[in-house]
Formats: sequence, structure tokens, C-alpha cells
Amino acid sequence: MGDLTRNFNLSEFRCKDGAPVPDKYYTNVQKLAENLQKIRDIIDEPLVIVSGYRTPEHNRTCGGAKHSQHLTASAADLRCSLSPDELRQVILDLIESGEIMQGGLGLYDTFVHYDIRGTKARWDERKNKDTK
Repeated sequence: MGDLTRNFNLSEFRCKDGAPVPDKYYTNVQKLAENLQKIRDIIDEPLVIVSGYRTPEHNRTCGGAKHSQHLTASAADLRCSLSPDELRQVILDLIESGEIMQGGLGLYDTFVHYDIRGTKARWDERKNKDTK
């Protein structure tokens, strides 16, 4: 059982450099987890959080965007048994039906980025765009 939602714990969102999510971003990570829980409920399997909150230093090190939503614990890079394209489509369907928040949705070779910025943003960073 999670402490943010039924299946998500705050520790899953900590920065890969070991830094915890700062208290000032708790509301963001709670809202993100609630949206991720809805995705998890639909796919009926665990979502692996590849990257959640990032410190500014870690964000620079990993090549993140200067104003990344990860910096405020408003984003997660996700992986599961579905292909990234399949997971992206599930998330897109949930956004379009109003079941989860509008936000950023990015497709990568091995994961999907989802954030709760509140405005629509879409991108495809796969190396081979023909790959599903």
C-alpha cells in the first residue's frame, strides 16, 4: 500500500541522486500520484517511475530541460510492460476523456513522460520514429 495513493509511495518519486521530494512540492507530487493511480488502474499493472523529482543539479547532469516539470515534482517518466507507444496512447485517451489532467506527454524509446503542467504539450524523442 502506498502513502500517496493506493499504489504509489513518496519514496518512488525521490531524485535518483537520493534527495527526497522537498516539502514545498508535496502538493504537486500528491496530485501527480493521483493521476498516475488512474493510469495504473486502467492498465491494471505496476507503473515503474524511472524519474520523478529532480534536483537542479541532477536535472543538469541528466540533460533535462531547463524548466523541467521534474524540478517541481510535477512529472514522472514511466515504464511498464506495455510499449512506450501503447502506454502513451492510454495516457492520451485518459487526458482526452478528462479522467486525468492535461499536461505534457513525451514519447521516448524506453519510457513515457507525463506531467501535470495543466496545458497541452506533446513531443516525440524516439530515435527511430517508425518504432512502436
